[in-house]
Amino acid sequence: MSKIRAAITGIGGYVPDYVLTNAELETMVETSDEWITSRTGIKERRILKGENKGVSVLGIEAVKDLLSKKQIDPKEIDLVIFATVTADMTFPATANIVATAIGATNAFSFDMSAACSGFIYALATGASYIQSGMYKKVIVIGGDKMSSILDYTDRTTCIIFGDGAGCALLEPTTEDVGVMDSILRSDGGGESYLHMKAGGSRLPASHDTVDKRLHYVYQEGAAVFKFAVTNMADTSALLVERNKLKPEDIAWLVPHQANKRIIDATANRMGVTEDKVMMNIERYGNTTAGTIPLLLWDYEKKLKKGDNLILAAFGGGFTWGAVWVKWAY
Repeated sequence: MSKIRAAITGIGGYVPDYVLTNAELETMVETSDEWITSRTGIKERRILKGENKGVSVLGIEAVKDLLSKKQIDPKEIDLVIFATVTADMTFPATANIVATAIGATNAFSFDMSAACSGFIYALATGASYIQSGMYKKVIVIGGDKMSSILDYTDRTTCIIFGDGAGCALLEPTTEDVGVMDSILRSDGGGESYLHMKAGGSRLPASHDTVDKRLHYVYQEGAAVFKFAVTNMADTSALLVERNKLKPEDIAWLVPHQANKRIIDATANRMGVTEDKVMMNIERYGNTTAGTIPLLLWDYEKKLKKGDNLILAAFGGGFTWGAVWVKWAY
């Protein structure tokens, strides 16, 4: 019997209309376009505006884009996984909200929290359901409304992040394409360097936590940069080596869009030239779990069947990993 793999058979994406430029940030915090661009590679980011609009809005629009392109009845969807750290609410899961909104009434759904590595964690999980033979159509979403947890008086964090979501449809195949291999890692020792202090069961929301501004992203940039460069690059290189791939075999490196210097370091470690590195950080910033699917969305028309893609990410927690995907269409 031929081996079943999970093939990515469609991509959807969505970014809000509002563009927050470096020039506008100059009016909000002590920074400059030159300072931001030289350190991060970011020129602008998208922000979801409006009352009572959570990350589900981004996810719903991304999935609608996918379903429209694929002409799929949402009732055919078996499972929806939403990777996010900015869920609409503590419960129910934002995936539940999205599944109902798109009409996926036969699907079960859940959220996955792995910060910037969320999409590759969810992709590997969704692929396992397909490979087991249990399900035929799985939608994996990665997205975050980072503007909801940013302190726009803190120039070390507010310049980096934006809002957006992307998604992928997974279906079974017996061809030599699909999710081929993955290496996923985590280390809770990274908690102190990148986290949000309040809002969980350890430190529930109160007047005190709000007054102390504890409901925003906290990051020690230098430490996170060091860990990210090492772990994201090393794991990607290990994945390539154990599958006996050479740099020339890789059509595209699909790296998390946190910082251009981290992206460059990962490409250099793998021996991949700049023309094979997907990048849109200058337009969207870091959309956390949304960066990798949004890259696939932006570059979809450039991909060819059989292309070898290495998806790589590093996030808070710490979480990190890499996934080898052979493009299926």
